[in-house]
Amino acid sequence: MGLVAEFGISCPALPLVDVAAAVPEAMLVLDLQFNHGNRPLFLATVTGASQRVVEDALTEAYDVGEWTFIGVADETYRYQIVPALSFEAQLGGQIDDLSGLEALATADAVIERIEVEPTGWRQMGWFASRDAFSEFSSFWQRHSEFSLYRLTVDGEAESPGDGLTDRQHEALRVAFELGYFEIPRRTSLQQIATELDISASSVSERLRRAQTKLIHETVATTWPPLPESR
Repeated sequence: MGLVAEFGISCPALPLVDVAAAVPEAMLVLDLQFNHGNRPLFLATVTGASQRVVEDALTEAYDVGEWTFIGVADETYRYQIVPALSFEAQLGGQIDDLSGLEALATADAVIERIEVEPTGWRQMGWFASRDAFSEFSSFWQRHSEFSLYRLTVDGEAESPGDGLTDRQHEALRVAFELGYFEIPRRTSLQQIATELDISASSVSERLRRAQTKLIHETVATTWPPLPESR
């Protein structure tokens, strides 16, 4: 029986975590292109931040060798990235069982989505069996902090709001209850920040990421592509 899992891996050595930390307001989704030699190329899709800020972060990142701007559509930027480090140099200081990590590449699983966060990766994947998921999760529990957000049997309906972190849920709830989404607004970012005991900029970041995630996971998949501009 197959499983669908959404989980977080807190590991600062993972690729592009420094970029996400430098631009915390952005959502950075990563795809790996495995047909390019010993290390896969990265294809990064970035929303929620200016192009200049994103590219400055890519240029400064220690694990980015070269990057190429691919294109932009509706303030979503895409980049192809050549890693600067070998597999061992990237993760060897954090994970002492690199052979075990390489073995996960042959597991009966497909990682469908990687979202790079300031402390690690948030991923969604399909696993052929509970044993396959246990092998994967046990490895990361031994070598980093592993957080399971969702685990369902293949084919089961997802609960509303799936994909948000606990902090994003909390920020949305407080903002909604205080009237932030009403017209006219009955509260401000600063009032929400006071309620959550965080900064207004952190509230803005959480709400932006939460709204982007909800749009991506619900209605965005049904939208036709925009017509090409002339």
